[in-house]
Amino acid sequence: MPSQELPMLSYAPNPVQRDGVSGELKSSPLGKLTVTSERPWIIAAETVLIPALAILIGYFSNRADPLWVLAEFPWAWLAPMVIALRYGPIAGVCAAGVLLAGWAGFNQQDLGNFPQQYFLGGLIMVMTVGEVSSIWRAQLRREKTTQYYHDQRMEQLVRQHYLLRLSHEQLEQQLIGQPVSMRDALHQLRDLKGATGDAQTLLNLLSQFCQISVASIVPVRNLHIENKAVAQIGGASELTLGDALVQQALSTHALCHISQSLREAQNTRYVVAAPLLDLAGEMYGMLIVEEMPFFALQEETLQIINLLLGYYTDSIAANDLSQPLIQAHPQCPPAFAFELQRMGHMYQSSQLSSIVMALEFTPGAISSQMPQFLMRLERMLDQSWLIEGPKKQVLAILMPLGTQATSEGFLHRIEASLQQRDIKSLNDAGIFPHTLAIQGRSSMSILDELAKIAHG
Repeated sequence: MPSQELPMLSYAPNPVQRDGVSGELKSSPLGKLTVTSERPWIIAAETVLIPALAILIGYFSNRADPLWVLAEFPWAWLAPMVIALRYGPIAGVCAAGVLLAGWAGFNQQDLGNFPQQYFLGGLIMVMTVGEVSSIWRAQLRREKTTQYYHDQRMEQLVRQHYLLRLSHEQLEQQLIGQPVSMRDALHQLRDLKGATGDAQTLLNLLSQFCQISVASIVPVRNLHIENKAVAQIGGASELTLGDALVQQALSTHALCHISQSLREAQNTRYVVAAPLLDLAGEMYGMLIVEEMPFFALQEETLQIINLLLGYYTDSIAANDLSQPLIQAHPQCPPAFAFELQRMGHMYQSSQLSSIVMALEFTPGAISSQMPQFLMRLERMLDQSWLIEGPKKQVLAILMPLGTQATSEGFLHRIEASLQQRDIKSLNDAGIFPHTLAIQGRSSMSILDELAKIAHG
């Protein structure tokens, strides 16, 4: 992915409405009552001073009854009610205590004439208002917490969407640089025999799949690298055969790249050096890469290089690879035996698995020409072998680079084709599938198992 700096993203739903309404509310006189403080000393000061101010106003305006005990409305209780609205019932009760202290101060000589109904009603009013205020403030806190969570989630989704868009653009760029699929590439390499033009075809495919900019393929004879390249791309310069990376690949018979630890890594001028080895370990040549994008130098790219190089070199020694299998199983087609050996080599070098689908046919399926019908469903790279048994036939289909999901998809295709013939399932058609994975098994053992299925 290209190194692009992520912008600072933020999200606030309806910012004009939310900020505008809250701003207008806070600027109004009643709105200022909602602006509370979290500092304890400010809360305590308001709880004492506001009721004291109400008492002081009452003293100057109505000295005979500063608390309006005998008035038609107890105006002094507005101060504790405001405190209760702002900070809850506890603060309101404390403010009511200030009124009680004020009444006691004004009536020191006649404490027995205590206005019980006046203070009881005021206290009930303050506690009711304070309780309602507490409930609403708790509801507001929950709403603010929920809104904050939603804002954070929305911001996270926006960032993920932005990263997804960058990844999508990067994938589009990679697909533009890789116009063919891996199966198409292997299909082009299938018939190559090691000529000079074939080496150039191989190098072109490597350039498309692995984004190689400058590279060359040089022949190797008896572990000696020749100085003249048989294929070049990107205007490769004159080879440095004594380069540390090249010598390490020559000695280890394995792909080497600049990220590995080299004793003389600072002296290498190449990025990748990969030998062309067949199944027997014989080296035919070496791929030397001078330039390729840094982000392309990853495990998947190196695996593809090994795959294409191994597939190419195996085609050079096709007869030698298939000969042991054909001697043990003379009925096996040479193309099937060679491809089976080559897929085994691919798994050893690149850990890319393949499968062999063995379809067992009953005599009824044979009379219905089911084997011939299913052979027409083969994919581009598949190799088939119809094994004749004493009582049944087995159609072995080699699926390069296939997995268990590939076999399931192939069986679904067969069932869909059979349903067009009004046959509900494979069992009704007399077809019994077996899946053999080319993974940790020799090609000979797979052929033995196919023969066992056919003659069992």
